Amino acid sequence: MATTAQWVEGARPRTLPAAATPVIVGSGAAAQADGFALWPALLALGVALALQVGVNYANDYSDGVRGTDSDRVGPLRLTAQHLTLARNVRNAAFAAFGVAGVLGFVLVAVSGTWWLLAVGVLCVAAAWYYTGGKRPYGYAGFGDVGVFVFFGLVAVLGTTYTQLAYRGDARITWPSLLGAVAVGLLACAILMINNVRDIPTDLPAGKMTLAVRLGDYRARRVYVAELWLPLALGVACAFWAPWTLLVLVLLLPAALLSIPVVVGAYGRALVPVLAATGFYELAFGVLLGLGLAL
Repeated sequence: MATTAQWVEGARPRTLPAAATPVIVGSGAAAQADGFALWPALLALGVALALQVGVNYANDYSDGVRGTDSDRVGPLRLTAQHLTLARNVRNAAFAAFGVAGVLGFVLVAVSGTWWLLAVGVLCVAAAWYYTGGKRPYGYAGFGDVGVFVFFGLVAVLGTTYTQLAYRGDARITWPSLLGAVAVGLLACAILMINNVRDIPTDLPAGKMTLAVRLGDYRARRVYVAELWLPLALGVACAFWAPWTLLVLVLLLPAALLSIPVVVGAYGRALVPVLAATGFYELAFGVLLGLGLAL
């Protein structure tokens, strides 16, 4: 049976900073609109973290039972490495989704945004069917769309909207929209570089991710674009909040991340790039959120 440390590793804690990024940016956008509210922000953070853990366990389970994780470079996999029964991993995913559901219910209750319960259901369904079900959309090349929508648009805009609703001013602002697109692109960058690394094993397994469909060369260029476009969007936010120009601090990190990908690093050499991309997204979120708040 898996140890506690292996369960923690299987939850992929390194992905959690990226889950927090949309909440940071959404909260910064709420502050820019004079509507920041601590309790809704904390609830939104709890929802985001629980959903991320749920997605990680769900992917571990679904990829493991399908056999697509049998020969994969990357973090520990509970199901594929037979560290515990597959159903235990599935149950852990459902438990995390349950926590997200409870926190989400409290969030919509305190903000009075009951219609967002339907959005929450869609989030959980998207998380499960990314690699689960008979026809997972992540295997058909649409995973990037799901990540952009739910870990970008929905997460950032939902955070801003619920805080402003809590303050009696429910609306979406331009900075929150630009921030949502930027965060969505960075979330897609994390997925893209992960899938570029896995092209050699995904293709034989029939996992037709967007990286597989684009091919190695074009997928790498898309990743680079997904790193740089958010910086332009951060600069655009300066029209409302000049301090968002802080994101330009990331020009050098963006270049350093782009170089190994463009020159053709592959396999285990992309593992540190993947980890650094997650921290790049977090740094972007902190700088943009802080700039909006200031």
